[in-house]
Amino acid sequence: MSTVASVIDESSPRYAGWRVVVACFLVALFCWGFALYGHGVYLTELHRLHGWPTAAISGGVTGFYLLTATLVVFISDVIARLGPKRVMLAGACCFGGAVVLLAFIDALWQLYFVYLLMAFGAATMHVGAISTVVGLWFNRQRGLALSLALNGASSGGILITPLLVLAIASYGFTNAILGAAILMALVLLPAIVFWIDRPAAVVPPPGAAPAAAAGTRAAALRSTAFWSVAAPFAMALTAQVGFLVHQIAIAEPTTGRAHAGFSVAALTVAAILGRFVLGAFANRLDMRRFTAWSLLSQAIALLAIMATSNEIALMAACFVFGLSAGNLITLPSLVIQREFEAASFGMLVGLSWAVSQITYSFGPGAMGVIRDVTGGYTASLALCVALDLMAAILIVMWRPRP
Repeated sequence: MSTVASVIDESSPRYAGWRVVVACFLVALFCWGFALYGHGVYLTELHRLHGWPTAAISGGVTGFYLLTATLVVFISDVIARLGPKRVMLAGACCFGGAVVLLAFIDALWQLYFVYLLMAFGAATMHVGAISTVVGLWFNRQRGLALSLALNGASSGGILITPLLVLAIASYGFTNAILGAAILMALVLLPAIVFWIDRPAAVVPPPGAAPAAAAGTRAAALRSTAFWSVAAPFAMALTAQVGFLVHQIAIAEPTTGRAHAGFSVAALTVAAILGRFVLGAFANRLDMRRFTAWSLLSQAIALLAIMATSNEIALMAACFVFGLSAGNLITLPSLVIQREFEAASFGMLVGLSWAVSQITYSFGPGAMGVIRDVTGGYTASLALCVALDLMAAILIVMWRPRP
């Protein structure tokens, strides 16, 4: 799969690739709303309804992330063979079915089965899949297109998580989950059917240099250049995902149950703003230095959350954390686009995200265990701060040669 040739006017509103971006926005909206951000809601509600230990529920989340990471490694190959429409449509059906089953489980093993099914769906709606599909349509405008598509991830925290919390409080967990799953089916499935596709083959302009051959996964795993991207982002995302999964539980003692969902909304509003800034200035920024400053801001925000018991201060800290939360999802793709050959873009993005997800899948479980052992979240948040600071140093100091 190659990106669309540069003779196409990617900036034109009539360009078909922008419809793909809208569909990918909706894919990210529901995937992150019901998966990454939704896990925090499920953790709180399932613990309240069934009395299951926080560590046991978090372990299911860890299993979800591990399986998704394994599948994401090969998602670019699957999309190349079957096409983006078939892959995303099948995945959305698995994902939606898993959300429905959440409403009926009454044993811990059933939760693990639901997360298994959800992982198959999430792998086809993940950053790796979205980056691959958007990369088919965009070259020069890829930074903007990816930022807009992945803003759906942040919007999931704004639109889905607070509404899901309010719906659960008003109608109960079962009714709220079923209603949300119906809404997802009505909006997402038609968008995939009518807007997701792959572009027609485009003949390169006369005199264009031949495209470089794609590398292999084995060669990437032996490359220090690849690990200079994968390792720092894996550390940073471990801290970020661990915090996001436990965010509602962390905020609830300070904000109360009804307002805890709005801390997620504050974070994700900031994430959308941060993504727009990155999309507008991506071509002018040193991505590695920008990443380092982003991680430093997250560490400061986490320290503030540890120190405060004031609701307004906690919301403000979540907002600061969120300014870079969305960009940490987009930045690996942009660094890879800038530093590696175009033919390997989809493969490297998927592989990098697999490394990150295998690593950060342990974040929620580790935070849950530390919380249960220590009786609070202070030690867990301190671990996240340390990971952010180490990642900020590595992403700048471990810069590969041109």
